[in-house]
Amino acid sequence: VQLVESGGGLVQAGGSLRLSCAASGSTFSINAMGWYRQAPGKQRELVAAITSGGGSTNYADSVKGRFTISRDNAKNTMYLQMDSLKPEDTAVYYCKAEWGSLGLEVWGQGTLVTVSS
Repeated sequence: VQLVESGGGLVQAGGSLRLSCAASGSTFSINAMGWYRQAPGKQRELVAAITSGGGSTNYADSVKGRFTISRDNAKNTMYLQMDSLKPEDTAVYYCKAEWGSLGLEVWGQGTLVTVSS
């Protein structure tokens, strides 16, 4: 399975962006998925995660109430709606999927989000 992120870019503080993660290949074996981010000089961190059916989600405290994760399994795509963006949200955003019975981790290449103050 392959993951490709899109939707990153430059936005002013207070603005919004919607990231997409399109999956291809053996998508029928994708289980939970998530969005992670890595800011310069920092470790990669979990932003939001969603179960295979989309019925359960969880968020990092720093994005609760501002970001919304969702997925459309018919389109093999996961989304991250980001509202009220802050400069500290600037990072490369990655999507991750857990694949197969062993939960193999599959990562996308990342998309850069830059929030200006």
